[in-house]
Amino acid sequence: MTLSERVAELVRAAFPGLWIVSHEHDDAVAELQELCRDRIWCLAEWDLERGLVVHGTGADSNAPEAAITDGADPMAALRALSRLAPGEGDGAALLVLRNLHRLLGSAELIQALDAALARGKRDRTTIVILAPSVALPPELERGFVVLEHALPDRDQLEGIARSIATEPGELPPEGPERDAVLDAAAGLTRLEAEGAVALSLVRHGRVRPETLWELKAQALTRSGLMRLHRGGEGFAGLGGLDALKSFCARALRPDRPAGVRPRGVLLLGVPGTGKSAFARCAPSNG
Repeated sequence: MTLSERVAELVRAAFPGLWIVSHEHDDAVAELQELCRDRIWCLAEWDLERGLVVHGTGADSNAPEAAITDGADPMAALRALSRLAPGEGDGAALLVLRNLHRLLGSAELIQALDAALARGKRDRTTIVILAPSVALPPELERGFVVLEHALPDRDQLEGIARSIATEPGELPPEGPERDAVLDAAAGLTRLEAEGAVALSLVRHGRVRPETLWELKAQALTRSGLMRLHRGGEGFAGLGGLDALKSFCARALRPDRPAGVRPRGVLLLGVPGTGKSAFARCAPSNG
């Protein structure tokens, strides 16, 4: 399901709080704007820079945005939400708060959010917090449903590449070369994919997977959770661990029986026993 489909279900079920984990707030808001236009729901958006802005919806989807507050106080945005409530019928009002997690150390703001959530079911209003990670204070944990804004899928990544590599020959033809580019782009955000494609065009005059792999490796390194290694090592150059190498050779072989899939191996040991070396060699044996 897309983000807008999941949000639509939860809003119709009168959930008053949604926390959307996203690194691409503009794209997430664009999806919510389209949803609200289709459903004729009211959509308001707040951030520290612009204050509160109400977007045109439904029949007024082409109307200019109306600024209600021009200050940085999120309390004013929460107070304004009750004025946006649809009243009777199947309407709904969504208030999108960007990066509000940075301000959730305030007891007054937590209390205001708690009160707004309590009114939400009655008024059919939903608070949507957009943030790159989940940072809910204990007082609000039960009031929010957490959603992930999914990264672009393969078709979307191909569309991004096509929108940037517009000249003949810049994008590889369909087949193994195109697949290699899309494999390299998998896991990138929309903005990262756009930048990687553009950088490849600047460097090589065409889209090549090496540049996309390079930027993906940088993104993983920044996360501090893992590193991406792409090398030519193989089991032939790795001494010992014969039973483990034999298992992986059987599990990864392309002609293994249908329905048989590897269960995986957990390597645990003191430093210097070959865990990382084995991990670097294993992919090249598949």
